[in-house]
Amino acid sequence: MCRLYALHANEPTRVECSLVHAQNALMEQSKRDSDGLMHGHGWGVADYPDGVPVIEKQTWAAYHGEHFAKRAARVYAYTVVAHVRRATVGPPEINNTHPFSYGRWIFAHNGTIRNFDKVREYLLEAIDFNQRNAIKGTTDSEHVFHYLLSLWAKHPELELLKTVRSGLNQIIKWCRLVDPDAQPSLNIVLTDGNQLVGSRIGRSLWFLERQSLLQCKVCGKPHVHHDAGTDYRSIEIASEPLTTEADWKGVPDGCVFAVDPDYQLHFIAME
Repeated sequence: MCRLYALHANEPTRVECSLVHAQNALMEQSKRDSDGLMHGHGWGVADYPDGVPVIEKQTWAAYHGEHFAKRAARVYAYTVVAHVRRATVGPPEINNTHPFSYGRWIFAHNGTIRNFDKVREYLLEAIDFNQRNAIKGTTDSEHVFHYLLSLWAKHPELELLKTVRSGLNQIIKWCRLVDPDAQPSLNIVLTDGNQLVGSRIGRSLWFLERQSLLQCKVCGKPHVHHDAGTDYRSIEIASEPLTTEADWKGVPDGCVFAVDPDYQLHFIAME
């Protein structure tokens, strides 16, 4: 169990309210989520200043000290991924803390692969040499990340969303081989800063589409230095609605999704 957040927008956008100040900001969820659980085993925030992914991660709770809030206040980006961890597979240490990165890719996961010690054997066999050597921690999440990148490297001409769907379907099949009654939970976000895809499998996930600018009801200010010649577009994705706005919608369970060129979510059902 973890809590994740992602933003993908057509203009640089501030996310401090979403991460720190909103009614149910990610920092608040790290203290206590809607199920009453604490996610205090580490946090990470990633964005793409100058087109290169930069990630800050710590092994303590997001609500401890000022580090998470200060990092959130500095983010002004087209694409952001953030995560607060409740450890299930792998101890709380920096190499097990999300988001993970490889080249331009950033990845975060909310969920658990049951019997991972056995499923890991299937994953490692399918992960190519370079990706396998890049694994630094012991989480199921990082192994899923490098497995998906292995698939993408083999067929970069294919649509990323379909590659992710195929990979997650295969992971589910491996899980069922190990234990027919064990259903993995695989809410993920994967991005290279230009495209963003993800999934909802077995955990809550919500999204908010913005098709115009508005004054933030939390801080009273816009989050964008807007170019008057463009129409602002953005998608926010979160494990739980961050604000009391009625426009938050649930991502359908059992699907993969991608942010399309109009900054709307496109869904495809799993097998």
